[in-house]
Amino acid sequence: MFDDTIRAFLEKPLLARMSTIDADGYPHTVPVWFMRDGDQIVIISIRGTRKVGHIEANPKGAVMIGGDLTDGGGYSMQGDFVIAPDPDLYWMKTLTNRYESGADAIRDIEAWGKLDMIILRFTPKVIRKV
Repeated sequence: MFDDTIRAFLEKPLLARMSTIDADGYPHTVPVWFMRDGDQIVIISIRGTRKVGHIEANPKGAVMIGGDLTDGGGYSMQGDFVIAPDPDLYWMKTLTNRYESGADAIRDIEAWGKLDMIILRFTPKVIRKV
């Protein structure tokens, strides 16, 4: 689903904005770290967060990446989320090292390794340039 231009854009360590749908039908939007894995976007999370509860009730959502003046545009995606385990905390470590370095990354990997970390796999169905 991602063409070469989108794939290159998604290699940038930008913040994404992830939207899920709450029980009242309203969007719940939060900033998240992400990484592309094939034609999916992978996001790390703690299991007990509101966004995970929303996905358990309704997997539909959206991810917005970019759109700031300095990043050359961005992409808005609509699709479905799937909650998955993070064996050996591979994705948590990979994403932490993508966005942080040195002592900050080491500290957060150690702290987050004690939490119930999972991943959210987002498969886009619609992608729009913004």
